Amino acid sequence: MAYVVAEPCIRCKYTDCVDVCPVDCFHEGPNFLVINPDVCIDCSLCVDECPAGAIFAADDLPPEYEKYIELNIELAKSWPLIQVKIEPLTDADDWVGVQDKFGELQKV
Repeated sequence: MAYVVAEPCIRCKYTDCVDVCPVDCFHEGPNFLVINPDVCIDCSLCVDECPAGAIFAADDLPPEYEKYIELNIELAKSWPLIQVKIEPLTDADDWVGVQDKFGELQKV
């Protein structure tokens, strides 16, 4: 897997990353985005576009975010593809920088 969306995205869901993705590898859940590793081409365009700093190369993923590799794989199979930028969650700016948000993740 080339890139992984990790915890900083939870309850923010900025979609600036979606707008620059040349291969449409992002999938959208209620309050989180994931990358489909079977589609990602390792271009890294999304990394600098994420206002929450939530996208990491799998090889550079901080140890506390390791579980997000499998989570991206799992959720990309069931969540719908997102191909255009949308408005972030209404309280996204309040959640940027908040730590330990895993319990806030909504899978359905």
